[in-house]
Amino acid sequence: MEKLPSRRDIIDRKKVTSLIEEISSIHAPNSMDFRNAILKLLKETLTTGQEEIKRRFMENNKGRPTMHAGSYLIDQIIRIIYDIATVKVFPLSNPTPEEKLSLLAVGGYGRGELAPHSDLDLLFLFPYKQTAWCEQVIEFCLYMLWDLGLKVGHATRTPTECIRLAKSDITIQTALLEARYLWGDQELSLELRDRFEKEVVSGNGKQF
Repeated sequence: MEKLPSRRDIIDRKKVTSLIEEISSIHAPNSMDFRNAILKLLKETLTTGQEEIKRRFMENNKGRPTMHAGSYLIDQIIRIIYDIATVKVFPLSNPTPEEKLSLLAVGGYGRGELAPHSDLDLLFLFPYKQTAWCEQVIEFCLYMLWDLGLKVGHATRTPTECIRLAKSDITIQTALLEARYLWGDQELSLELRDRFEKEVVSGNGKQF
């Protein structure tokens, strides 16, 4: 993704995080009041960011920077939501090796390009099997994104499942080719990338 000027004018994640801390000091993180306050804050943040992106487009009439800015805005909101889920709502004091989760953007969103009103294609990646914690975090993230009015396409898989499906489905193979790490456990993301390169991409260029 190309360098964006004045990113904080689109979204200031540090400021939003500070406001979330204030909300969590007033409302219990597992309460509906907390969730509603967070949703209100994120809606305002999303709207402000979209207005800034629109202003820039009307000023310079350039499409590519607009798509990169749109992707940047959504990246930050997703990271904020993930952190709320894993740190505030479903914290783990002593996570097991299975309680890991990596969040990746795939497809066009994986390229760091997002046109207005485009779907968000997300991949939730976990090590072996989906634990109750993983399921809770994924559900929280998805419902927050849906409640923000965003259109989300998503998959929940292990790296092994991704490789198996990519070998038999050209659509999944193409989507993973453009996969981009967003947030969460980075080692899981790197594992998928390395295995995808070795087991799917290597020697397969002509066929692809």
